[in-house]
Amino acid sequence: MPMPRVKQVDRLIATSVLSTLAIVWLILVGFDTLGQFLRQLGHVGDHGYTLSKAAIYIADTIPRRMYEHFGNAALIGGLLGLGGLAGSGELTALRAAGMSKLRIAVSVTAVVAVLTVAVMLIGETLAPAGDQRAQAIQLALHSDNIGLTTRSGLWARDGDDVVNAKRAQAVRVDGHQRVQLVDVRVFSFDDSGQLVKFRRAKSAENNGRDWTLKDLRISTLDADGVHSHEVASVPWKTHLDARVLEQSIVHPQYLSMRDLYANMQYLRANGQNPGAYAVSFWSHALYPLNVLVLVLCAMPFAFGALRSGGLGKRLFIGVLLAIAWYFLQQSMTNFGTVYGLSPMLANLLPAMVLVIVATLYFRRHG
Repeated sequence: MPMPRVKQVDRLIATSVLSTLAIVWLILVGFDTLGQFLRQLGHVGDHGYTLSKAAIYIADTIPRRMYEHFGNAALIGGLLGLGGLAGSGELTALRAAGMSKLRIAVSVTAVVAVLTVAVMLIGETLAPAGDQRAQAIQLALHSDNIGLTTRSGLWARDGDDVVNAKRAQAVRVDGHQRVQLVDVRVFSFDDSGQLVKFRRAKSAENNGRDWTLKDLRISTLDADGVHSHEVASVPWKTHLDARVLEQSIVHPQYLSMRDLYANMQYLRANGQNPGAYAVSFWSHALYPLNVLVLVLCAMPFAFGALRSGGLGKRLFIGVLLAIAWYFLQQSMTNFGTVYGLSPMLANLLPAMVLVIVATLYFRRHG
């Protein structure tokens, strides 16, 4: 039997895989979105939170959900796509024509690679921007006097003071996660609404109870002009609730690589461990590699089941592999965090493990 042309083979596999991948992706994102929307309905009516705001919040988070679920959709969709070819006998024909399991797996991976590029762009542009808008909606839900904008950062009314911070971030201090405000400006007004004092601090840190302004410049305005002096640190008497401000912190895994890198540089410059920001940065950087390696290495292991199993069996294998991959990644990153392993290496280890296992498989079965 003559071997089909490469373009024909790839077109056949691409058509089957893309259709199932799109369906699985839509189902995963749809269920996740629906579940979150139902949870948001429970907050409708609180602090002016309306149904339209809940819908906007959900719409803003869809790009991030697409990014998060793509890896699992690619894995399960790839298995179901090959299963469709197996059910029609086309996969058997390709194997009989001399096409190796590796060649078929590479063809599936090539299809996924094209989509991965587009998903990576979503994860670096639409997803972070949407999550920042969604975070602002959630912050407004939990507080009447705190606002968040994507350009000027966080704004809060604190008695006679107006507070602005470029951003809020999570830092670990003595094993506990704390809130830290970066590039803080505090405007103090008198009863007539005149600005009488302006404070600008490099950061404001919370120890779980009290706040401290650090690297502070204080400017006082009076009839004689402006008087300024600098202070290394000073206690900050404020009514800002750190637990509420946590709502303004976009989780590191939801930030773009550029924002993650900026946070890492800031923390390192101040002698702090970048921690979760470094882990998330390398998770983003290695995202395409992890997705493609997962798909490539998962395909050959399912060939036997694809020939003999139905849709339910193939779906079960896909879900099982996705769960195993998730726990492998979590275990490796947690191991790296506990034992001081490089975040890059901790994120790379799961892919390396799969490559080693797959190499042994290909040597045995071809």
